[in-house]
Amino acid sequence: MVDAQHYAAVVKASHDASASVQGGVNASYIPYLASVPANLTGLTLVLSDGQVFSEGDSDYRFAIESISKVATLALALEQHGPAEVRKKIGADPTGMPFNSVTALELHDDRPQSPLVNAGAMATVSLIQADNAEDRWARILGMQSRLVGHPVELSDEVNHSEQSTNFHNRAIAWLLYSAGTLYSDPMETCDVYTRQCSTLISCKDLAVFGATLASGGINPLNSERVLQSTNVPHILAEMSMEGLYDTSGDWAYTVGLPGKSGVGGGVMAVMPGRGAIAGFSPPLDPIGNSVRGQQMVAAVARALGWNLYRVSED
Repeated sequence: MVDAQHYAAVVKASHDASASVQGGVNASYIPYLASVPANLTGLTLVLSDGQVFSEGDSDYRFAIESISKVATLALALEQHGPAEVRKKIGADPTGMPFNSVTALELHDDRPQSPLVNAGAMATVSLIQADNAEDRWARILGMQSRLVGHPVELSDEVNHSEQSTNFHNRAIAWLLYSAGTLYSDPMETCDVYTRQCSTLISCKDLAVFGATLASGGINPLNSERVLQSTNVPHILAEMSMEGLYDTSGDWAYTVGLPGKSGVGGGVMAVMPGRGAIAGFSPPLDPIGNSVRGQQMVAAVARALGWNLYRVSED
C-alpha cells in the first residue's frame, strides 16, 4: 500500500525537477496565450479515491484550449453512443498537424478524429440542442461536471480567439460542403471557439482526468458524469491523437492516454488509479507543453503507471 506521503513526495520531486527547465515558447498565434507568464509551472495528481496532491502554480487558471475536445467528445458519446460517433467523426489519427486541411482533403473532407480541429468542430455540430446557445450551454455543463464545479468562459480569451480563427472557419465550410458538419458552420465554429476559451486550473484538469480514470464518476463529489461504457472510447481516442503528432511517441515512452492543449495543459489517465495534470505555457513545435510533458511523465514513471506494463508481482 502506497501512502499519501509517497505520492506527495513524487509530485514535489517531479515538479521541482522541471520547474526551471528551459525550452519552448508560448503559443503566439492567439494573442492572449502569448501574454501568459512563461515561468508558470503547476503539477497535480488526483487519485480515484479523491486524494489530491499539488505543487507549484496548480491553482492558476489557464485556457483549456484543445483539452476541451475531450469533454465535447464525452457529451457526444453520451447523446449518440460510440457507433454513431465513430461513423460520423472517426477514430483514426491523422498523422498531420491538428489544424491540417490536407488531412481533410485526403479523406474527402471527412474528419478522422474528434481530437483535431476538423473533427472537434464536427463533434460540436453533432451535439443535440435547440440552438447554438443551448449547444454551448450543454458543452459548458459537461466541462463543469467533469471538473466538479462551474467552469467559466474567459471573455478575453474568447475575443482573442474569435478574432484570429479564420483558418478554423475555412475548415468548417469545407466540412459543411462535404456534408460532414451537422449544424450551421459559422455557429459551429463560434461554439467551438468558445469551448476552447474556458479557464481551468491544473487541479481541475487532474480531476477531469481522474473522472475518466474512475469510469465516469467524479472522485471529489461522487457524481456519475459519464456512462462507464463510454470511457474506454474516450481513452482510446486520447491514446491515438491526444498529443497530436507525438501521440505515438507519448504512448511508447509514457504509456498512458493523454491530452494536451496549447494553453499549456497536459493530462494523463491511468484507468482505475487516477490522473496526472501538468501546466506550463511554453510549447514544443508540435504544440505540447515542454515542462508539462516532463512533469507528467516523471510522475507516471515514479508510480509505475503504464497501461502497457505487465506487473511482475
